[in-house]
Amino acid sequence: MPSDREGAERRVRTDWRDHPRLVGAVARLAEVRHGRARVFGFGPATALAAARANEALGLPGTPPSAVTALMDKAALRARANTLHPARPVSFARCGRAALIPFLTTLIGYPCVIKPRAGSHGEGVLVVHDEAGARAAAPHYPEVTDLLVEEFLEGPELAVQTLSRQGRHRVLGWTRTLPAPAPAPDRDPGPDRDPGPPVHAPTAHAPTARGHDAPVALDPATAEAVRALVRGVLDLAGHRDGPSHTEVVLTARGPRLIETHPHPGAEEVTQLLRLAHGTDVLAHALTAGLGLPAPVRKPPATAHAGLRYVDFPPGGGPAGAADALAAARALPGVVRVQLQVPPDATVRRAPTGALHHAYVLATGPTRPALTRSLDRAATLLHAPAPARRSR
Repeated sequence: MPSDREGAERRVRTDWRDHPRLVGAVARLAEVRHGRARVFGFGPATALAAARANEALGLPGTPPSAVTALMDKAALRARANTLHPARPVSFARCGRAALIPFLTTLIGYPCVIKPRAGSHGEGVLVVHDEAGARAAAPHYPEVTDLLVEEFLEGPELAVQTLSRQGRHRVLGWTRTLPAPAPAPDRDPGPDRDPGPPVHAPTAHAPTARGHDAPVALDPATAEAVRALVRGVLDLAGHRDGPSHTEVVLTARGPRLIETHPHPGAEEVTQLLRLAHGTDVLAHALTAGLGLPAPVRKPPATAHAGLRYVDFPPGGGPAGAADALAAARALPGVVRVQLQVPPDATVRRAPTGALHHAYVLATGPTRPALTRSLDRAATLLHAPAPARRSR
């Protein structure tokens, strides 16, 4: 398994998607034979492969059944609802796309449609009325496996947790900043004047604008968030390793969106390191290998933030070397990362957690941080000719 992770000592080349080959390659290592190793999967695609490998090799870790339970969004929602039976989150399974308008009407608007299994927010739609539900149906196969659930309103948190022998420690959280909803459609009129809004879009794919940290919560809310996360992990049977949980602070208390059996995205863990001095990956590795926990470093800043940058279809970062240099030189900017090749032309707007670029920055005050992030994003959005499709 080639790895560019910081601190990797040895490369083992194999296809991690092929379970027998993965187990066979790892089993030859002396550390595995003596039980002094652990297979880690720090992403949606690799978490289950790692759990299956640990089980086959007799190594400690969360069992594959728990990883599967966290990946099954319908079963997870049912389990989470037992934690607040008086005010559960309304949801329904949907096996045929033609039933979407009927089920969304039962749940009520706005509501969310999502694949029962999936990652990175792919296939997720927020539907605002019956017209939006009818428009959403063709986005899915006729025979499908979906979840239709009520839309949770309130601030959203991304909570990072480390479990060890069934005990769950919340390492920290960031506030997720939703991207603005699509602008209302406008009637151009015969004189091409945009005119007043005609109607708002009836369905859209939600995405995040970024994350901020630290997030101050009152003690009662903070404890309710911890209790919800720990309760969900207990119900799923998650015993060891990192997890990433999305929570909404609704008017009736914290409610689960999803939990994932792996850390948050790399940029989110970097943000937590800046704002809290907590290295999620270091904690996961030391816990998994039975080593002393890393010493927590003082936070590097009073405020830290992450902003995503997405290019419109037909655009891209081509010719943006000067803009990248200028963005990286701004006060407080820690990292500017392109997620697409520098000469790419993007073909469609991203959805969910997939983005074209991001900016990480710190600041002594929230306004100073916001200015740096907004300026960096503006520089990256500067138009430039793109050359190659991606």
